[in-house]
Amino acid sequence: MLVGNSLRGVRSFHCLVLFLILLVGVVVPAAADEVVHKGPAADWIKPVDVPPADAARADQIKNGLSWLLTDEQLIHRDYGYDDYSRSVYKIVDRPGLDQGAGIDLQFDPSRHRVTLNHLRIIRDGVTLDRLPDVKFDIFRQEKDAEKGIYDGWLTAHVNIDDVRVGDIVDYGETYEITPLIGKNLFFYSFSTDSTEPVGLIRSSIIWPASQPLAIKPRGTGIKPTISTSGTDTVYLWAIANPKPLKLEDSIPTAFPAWGTVDVSSTASWQGVIDALQPYYKPVTTFPAAFAAKLDEIAARQRLPEDRMIPAMRLVQDEIRYVSLSMGSGSYIPRDPATVIQSGFGDCKDKALLLASALARLGISAQVALADLDRGRALDQHLPALRHFNHAIVKATIAQKTYWLDATDYLQGGDASNVPQADYGFALPIFGNGELEKMPSPELTSPTIKVAEDFSFPDKPDGYLTLSVLSTYEGGDADRMRSRLASRSMSDLSDAYLKYYSKRYPGIESGAKLEVFDNRDGNIVNVRENYRLSSQALAANDLAKNFPISAADLGNDLPTPSMLNRVAPISLGSPVNRRHTITVSNLKARFSGEDMKSIATPYLSLRSSYSSTPTTFTVEWNFRTLATQVPATAISDYLKSVKDVADNIDWSYNFTYEDAKEDPPQAAAPFTQQQFLRSVLLLSVFIGVPLFMAYRRSRQ
Repeated sequence: MLVGNSLRGVRSFHCLVLFLILLVGVVVPAAADEVVHKGPAADWIKPVDVPPADAARADQIKNGLSWLLTDEQLIHRDYGYDDYSRSVYKIVDRPGLDQGAGIDLQFDPSRHRVTLNHLRIIRDGVTLDRLPDVKFDIFRQEKDAEKGIYDGWLTAHVNIDDVRVGDIVDYGETYEITPLIGKNLFFYSFSTDSTEPVGLIRSSIIWPASQPLAIKPRGTGIKPTISTSGTDTVYLWAIANPKPLKLEDSIPTAFPAWGTVDVSSTASWQGVIDALQPYYKPVTTFPAAFAAKLDEIAARQRLPEDRMIPAMRLVQDEIRYVSLSMGSGSYIPRDPATVIQSGFGDCKDKALLLASALARLGISAQVALADLDRGRALDQHLPALRHFNHAIVKATIAQKTYWLDATDYLQGGDASNVPQADYGFALPIFGNGELEKMPSPELTSPTIKVAEDFSFPDKPDGYLTLSVLSTYEGGDADRMRSRLASRSMSDLSDAYLKYYSKRYPGIESGAKLEVFDNRDGNIVNVRENYRLSSQALAANDLAKNFPISAADLGNDLPTPSMLNRVAPISLGSPVNRRHTITVSNLKARFSGEDMKSIATPYLSLRSSYSSTPTTFTVEWNFRTLATQVPATAISDYLKSVKDVADNIDWSYNFTYEDAKEDPPQAAAPFTQQQFLRSVLLLSVFIGVPLFMAYRRSRQ
């Protein structure tokens, strides 16, 4: 589904109630007997023998279920296609009763007709038919309602009575699927791997020979067996007893962690574009009030790039995010006038509205489809509508391209530095029929800078003071601005105080939290002030073991297990941060000579310090230098992560004082004896030479 899975915004309770009321009128689920049935499998479905479990893999069984067969068979129909699925598993332990004694059939009533074909239990070699007693409990479960997304899918739940450990459960269901858009587009994908033992994974497709299917494997070398049946071609994949796959964490999206096979009616993205273009043409007319706002932007700003930002903010900030993605609403946007009048829209609605607004302002713009979850791997798949769950805008001014996300809000910056969407690949609906790569940001300077200034008390009953200035720029400024808008200042202030009180017990706020937001420059400054009494400083012995830490550097680096690692490690979006700590009013000169700088091909931490007889300053600069780490380098990478952690957390004894120099000694009294001794020595050194000179003159 093309559903905008944006995490934007906090919805009020009243708005949520309003939209739930609206939904009652928008979608009325069909009755159970209209969309869910019981009946035998169609003649075209081929029975498959159930293989036995592999006893050698019994120790790899999870959740008390031993999977014996997963079989999926599809066939072309004039209205779309039918999809038959069969599952067979044995309940081998008590947890399996919870996992295997219920069946959920999930469907979209606007395009699915579901039939449960059989439900059998095999107990001690005897087959028990449970289909006649099946009752469907149908309910609507909006999994993403808290995000403002309503898709209208229903769940038909079947509770299987009298299931016991040792039973084999065997059931199959058929979905009759009528596509709501792009009826000539077919796409099917399945996994060739499993994370637990399974006797047989089987997939087959019966399709007209006159409409050959494109096939693209990913992460597997398995090929289909292809045969003919009358005017149809039969594609069959059968994977017997595959080795269970151990999934690893922190895997880059573009890495094929498990085997999959894509099957599509087209190998060209143009087919997807052709199905959507009629619904995404920018409009030229708007409600009067909205048109007046656009005209005001045009009158105030002469250059197209100066018009783009206020138009983007207009759509982002004034149209709240709600997705009514039921039926064709999963793919087709609402009319921009309707979106404006209702005051809400999803990613498709807002993207089309923004593209239309930009066009009115003389800027070339169009909607582009993206995937928030797997967008960096889109180029590895065959074309399909289902690949996309988000819509953005591609705007072009002169030779420069901008990727704008209308579901964002409170964005800052201007055309020269506005943070752009970066979801990997996107498909412009009025482009050249190909995917386009969105450029990733290059962080040449820190986007988060934290400066902590400590000053020790200068008198016994004084206070240690701490001033913190945090500066956020670019995308980090946008995220901070959104965070500030979604939380009260008192809550945020309490959270910051809680952090420092863990490190410095007894610390208290010295002044209210201050925020300085330069939205056009996209810079947010947050200032905090704290104080700690001399008594608390002494009571907790803090001065002798005073912690300084750059806890915001490298603390979110992934640390996966290095045991038999195969996949690279994803480091996520680029990071460039600086943390500075200055401690003043000291009684000695301190050194940071033990601090190390760390440099690898994947990350860098530069540590430096400076000092005077009364101040000590440490600066850390942290950057990620790559988006992923190869599996072969995991040992060095994990060591560098540990080195970073070790070098951003220190403690000092700031009660230490430099040793004072001995004062000059007072001259001892000059006694008479010392005087006579001096006269005698003087007589020797002067009188003797004079006497010798006198003798030489007499000769």
